[in-house]
Amino acid sequence: MINRYGTLAAWVYHLDKPIGHSFGDIEFYRDRLAACSGPILEPATGNGRVLIPLLEAGLSVAGFDGSEDMLAYCRQECRRRDLEPPLTRQRFEDFHYDHPFDAIILPAGSFQLITDTAVAQQVLARFLAALAPGGRLLLDLDPMSSLIHAGANCRHWQTGDDLLTLQHTPLATDYLQQTTHAQLRYEHWHNGELVRSQLETFHLRWWGVHEMTLALAAAGFGDIQVCGDYRHGQVPESDAGILTFEATRPG
Repeated sequence: MINRYGTLAAWVYHLDKPIGHSFGDIEFYRDRLAACSGPILEPATGNGRVLIPLLEAGLSVAGFDGSEDMLAYCRQECRRRDLEPPLTRQRFEDFHYDHPFDAIILPAGSFQLITDTAVAQQVLARFLAALAPGGRLLLDLDPMSSLIHAGANCRHWQTGDDLLTLQHTPLATDYLQQTTHAQLRYEHWHNGELVRSQLETFHLRWWGVHEMTLALAAAGFGDIQVCGDYRHGQVPESDAGILTFEATRPG
């Protein structure tokens, strides 16, 4: 399966990116949403790395994810903090709520998990429809360079007597479709013995700045702005490590 975040992938993600681990995005989103009094939605909420700090800052945030394994970590961490946000297993393509949101956020490039361009455009339209008039969409994108130059690597995490390893092997780069394809091999070792392994295929799509601006406009968004490296109001430089778009549903 593609981009499924199964049991071992979710475990590794939770070890590598625990709750509150920030790339500068948590502080950025907290500041940009500080005046937001209504509900906020985080699609692809994962283990709650961003969602939980926003809840602790007093914001009202709901989340959905396509991986039940990721949601299990999010629910576990919420219970530990006596938090009860609405968390559901849904997909980008058909998520549904019976009320509008004041903001929708997609930190850490999660929108790039949608690799089909037509589907991505449809999802942007769904985001617009899910927002209240005047509501905002904020989403992060990794620059093209960080995707196409990603090489093979192997990483590991130790937790007690358990060792988790991840071997990342690039498979192909499709410059026409603007996608990268990689194979991820996860292994769980306990006291030197291999307990379990999982193989996943990981696909991502890159976007140009002007391309995403046009896509947002085509979906019906207005007041489209972009900044680099979580510096609001500053035009991104050519070597920006992350691009953040902010757009508004017209009132």
